[in-house]
Amino acid sequence: MNKTSKIYVAGHNGLVGSAITRRLTDLGFTNLIKKTRAELDLLNQSAVESFFAKEKPEYVFCAAAKVGGIWANKTEKADFIYQNLEVQNNIIHFSYKYGVKKLLFLGSSCIYPGSCPQPIKEEYLLTGPLEETNDAYAVAKIAGIKMCQSFNSQYGTNYISVMPTNLYGINDNFNLESAHVLPALMRKFYEAKINNQKQVVVWGTGTVKREFLCVDDMADACVYLMNHYNDSKIVNIGTGKDSTIKELALLIKEIVGYKGELSWDTSKPDGTHQKLLDVTYLHSLGWKHRIDLKEGLTTTFNWFVQNYQHIRK
Repeated sequence: MNKTSKIYVAGHNGLVGSAITRRLTDLGFTNLIKKTRAELDLLNQSAVESFFAKEKPEYVFCAAAKVGGIWANKTEKADFIYQNLEVQNNIIHFSYKYGVKKLLFLGSSCIYPGSCPQPIKEEYLLTGPLEETNDAYAVAKIAGIKMCQSFNSQYGTNYISVMPTNLYGINDNFNLESAHVLPALMRKFYEAKINNQKQVVVWGTGTVKREFLCVDDMADACVYLMNHYNDSKIVNIGTGKDSTIKELALLIKEIVGYKGELSWDTSKPDGTHQKLLDVTYLHSLGWKHRIDLKEGLTTTFNWFVQNYQHIRK
């Protein structure tokens, strides 16, 4: 990509898309195409084709997706599989039809089997059953990977696929009905603090382990790979480090400044016991994360407080 390349960031208002947009802007890219959902419904095949026919972007970051935490994935399976398949099918197919030079597809670490060895290597894809709580979303993302690889094989396109670990940061979803664990905890602790609540209830046992990557690091990795990587093999993006949910909760509690107690609701699901990505391949390509968890959480919390009245709650 050069600084005047025509670049379409699909999902530019979301967590990942907005971070990619910020990173491109910071690096001096001046020809970014951004369409809100009201301006372009990515579920509408004819609308997406009209967009690509008119705009003819050179590079595409496919960061548009329906995402959510354990509860949303478990209770909205039909919506997750349908909407994600439809959006990515439209973007990938019309990128090919209208001559996009290169596309980056955002997958997810949930594509891997629920009980595969840790840390998770790229080659573990499709070696066992998926985690039941988010299998619909995972199947859609696996289809996106296979679609990119198939277009590369049949048509000689240059479509790359990246698998991020759990992401957090500016523009995250803090809605307690659909949020991932980290933003949900941040909101719970903050509201408990300002409302003088003596206790915060956290789902699960607190013993499961998760890896967390600041979305600004994720965006930097995506731009780096768009410029330096040209292969069908999927690429894990993460830190290579994890922590228990209890450790995460205590760290967020400290950053928020909440002085009350924690209570664990063990009737709620934990999800898979551990999900840590092997990032050896990513490191071999020349990229490593820079933002540690405490620094990233502090930045995210400061943004959350400043934007509390306007965030997705």
